[in-house]
Amino acid sequence: MNILIKNKISCLDLKGQHQQVKKEIFEAFEKVYEKTAFSGGPFVEEFENKFSKYVGSKYAIGVGNGTVSLHLAMLALEIGPGDEVIIPANTFIATAWGVSHAGATPVFVDCDDTWEIDPLKIEEAITNKTKAIIGVHLYGQPFDIDKVKSICDRHNLFLVEDAAQAIDSYYKGKPLGSIGHLAAFSFHETKNIISGEGGLLAINDDRFVARSEIIWEKGTNRSAFWRGEVDKYGWVDIGSSFLPSDLTAAFLLAQLEELDNIQSRRKKIWDNYYHAFKGLAKENFRLPDIPAYATNNAHMFFIVCSSVESRNHLIKFLKSEKINSVFHYMSLHMSPFYAQKHDGRELVRCDHYSNCLVRLPFYYGLNDSVQDYIIESVTKFFS
Repeated sequence: MNILIKNKISCLDLKGQHQQVKKEIFEAFEKVYEKTAFSGGPFVEEFENKFSKYVGSKYAIGVGNGTVSLHLAMLALEIGPGDEVIIPANTFIATAWGVSHAGATPVFVDCDDTWEIDPLKIEEAITNKTKAIIGVHLYGQPFDIDKVKSICDRHNLFLVEDAAQAIDSYYKGKPLGSIGHLAAFSFHETKNIISGEGGLLAINDDRFVARSEIIWEKGTNRSAFWRGEVDKYGWVDIGSSFLPSDLTAAFLLAQLEELDNIQSRRKKIWDNYYHAFKGLAKENFRLPDIPAYATNNAHMFFIVCSSVESRNHLIKFLKSEKINSVFHYMSLHMSPFYAQKHDGRELVRCDHYSNCLVRLPFYYGLNDSVQDYIIESVTKFFS
């Protein structure tokens, strides 16, 4: 089969994979054009309200991307120079950038056997400079929130959920994004709903609503002015241009309203992989393992090989079969930028996943015949 599988194709194929969403998107674009409210506008507000209701957060602020949402979270919490924030090393660089852009120091800890931040390692990293913990719901799977939240409560720390990959995922029945003080979402083209670039900050503590809104509005109290709460507005705090366009919000809103259909297809693709590889995995690689407290939102599908050599050979073999598989995140404490800033602790599990994890092609428009070919090729390699 002479076909290149594009691993980065997003969940939504506007050329016909989901005609209903396509129709609604272009109708939404037309409404935005008629209103000419391209910067912010009614679609931003509507998307914020509906997304907030969906994830069960008290409040939501749409932003330009997921990295910005993490930066805004740090500013809202008044975290800055001299402060430390604990994060897992097994995550995308945006988790650390949110901390660094605020002038604070990310402190890296290892992950546990579920690929998520290890609560046992968090306690060892806490100092009198620690202000918050960012737990990452990696691959859309929740970290053990109760254990991490208990640590936050004991040490008076803020809990931020990096929920970039976690839409439609739950922890003990609670939607991710509704539990920490703040939660950051991403709508990058690789996510379950996408806008090329896009993000959102969910707020679950009333203390951080007003300041988040001011920072979001370029440091002004403009939103309060439009609500009639002040008679004029001006610059009252630090801020930046974090607002998304109304076109972005309209694009996302159409997908949010069709999320059940999108997720149904993604979960079917995920299940196809899992059941096809269940027998093969026993002696060759490890499959994703969803804990009892978690649900699966089918964000991606991966396998964990036994060694870096096995991982590299598999990627090379699949490439020869015209299949584009990729490894995932480099452990941040080993990256050129952060290596000299790390305190030298070995983070064994983070390094193992960095060396051995392989992402298989996974996107909304992946059809059954192409997926069968991928499955056959992986099976051929390990056989």
